[in-house]
Amino acid sequence: MAANAESLTGPRGPNTAALCSRPALAYAQAMAHTPDDSALMLRYGGGDVQAFEILYRRHKDPIYRYLLRLSGHQDSADDIFQDVWGKIIKARESYRPSAKFTTFLYRVAHNCFIDYVRRNKRHSTNSVLEPELHSDPAESVEMATERHLARERLEIALSTLPDEQRDAFLLHEEGGLSVDQIATVTGCNRETAKSRLRYAVAKLRNAIDEPAERP
Repeated sequence: MAANAESLTGPRGPNTAALCSRPALAYAQAMAHTPDDSALMLRYGGGDVQAFEILYRRHKDPIYRYLLRLSGHQDSADDIFQDVWGKIIKARESYRPSAKFTTFLYRVAHNCFIDYVRRNKRHSTNSVLEPELHSDPAESVEMATERHLARERLEIALSTLPDEQRDAFLLHEEGGLSVDQIATVTGCNRETAKSRLRYAVAKLRNAIDEPAERP
């Protein structure tokens, strides 16, 4: 029997401690023949909890970054992240692969964000961002500082974009979604999605380049 949402979720998402209790060797063997996302979701619907474990590990980081950069608040991202995976768990038996799993997943994430904003009318995008987790110990202080400043400029520029353009950019950047998939996720036509992404990229480039051009 497939595990329910309560047994698989904790304060920051699915209970990975419980999910990862199997021997490492068994997990490595399973990964050697990992099916695609849709097949994993179908297997999870049939009661294979390890299939959900693989899906969660595969997508949790980009989904969380998408939500964090979209909302600009760590607490908000935590709440929405939990909601997203709860809905994925609840959809396990009704899921049908009519589109790529990533399209389905980011559609759920997008809708959860919209619902969160509607419930929290004071929501804004004054970013409280997570620290960088992966720094190169061989990187010079100057390079690390420049990388940090570039990232800071990007996040500030992201916060100034209209919501639709920021969403399109993050779906492409974090989710790796195509223009057609962005259109499906956000419920607009292809040309609108393409235009939003194009304007977002242009504005971000200008915002990031601008400080370097100042005397």
